[in-house]
Amino acid sequence: QVQLVESGGGLVQAGGSLRLSCAAAGSTLSTYAFGWYRQAPGEQRELVAGRNSAGSTNYADSVKGRFTISGDNAKNTVYLQMNSLKPEDTAVYYCKLVLRSQNGATYTHWGQGTQVTVSS
Repeated sequence: QVQLVESGGGLVQAGGSLRLSCAAAGSTLSTYAFGWYRQAPGEQRELVAGRNSAGSTNYADSVKGRFTISGDNAKNTVYLQMNSLKPEDTAVYYCKLVLRSQNGATYTHWGQGTQVTVSS
């Protein structure tokens, strides 16, 4: 059974940086696509950054130029580098991985979420 393990969240001052990681434990499948989402209290979950199966990336306007999404297929691990953090980036961050089997079937998994708090 595949389990996504997130790490890297925490408390940081405005202007600081954090790097989130999300590893797919127990998986023998390849990473097909992935993304990072966040949800602030009282708000809906929103896409922060994503990479599709073609390798193209997209970012929410609010994080463009500050956040970078990347992945290591060999480790089935994806990352979100967050620089120049702002208090409005405070939220629980979730990773989503789409894994693909050799026969082409895809499976979507979500991480448990990691808290990011940016103080002013």
